[in-house]
Amino acid sequence: MNFKILLTLAAVLLAAWAIFHFKAQLGLLIIPLFFGLVLFVTLRLYRLMEKDEPGDNRD
Repeated sequence: MNFKILLTLAAVLLAAWAIFHFKAQLGLLIIPLFFGLVLFVTLRLYRLMEKDEPGDNRD
């Protein structure tokens, strides 16, 4: 795996842990933070899938 992908995955997991660990202190701010995190992960996965070539047959 690419080091950048692993670093991004670690950052997302840390952000998810922080959001749900401090949800009482964050209050209503948790909703936009959660949606932002989901959007970030979705766009990052889309970019990874976009890099794959359609004719690539790796079995």
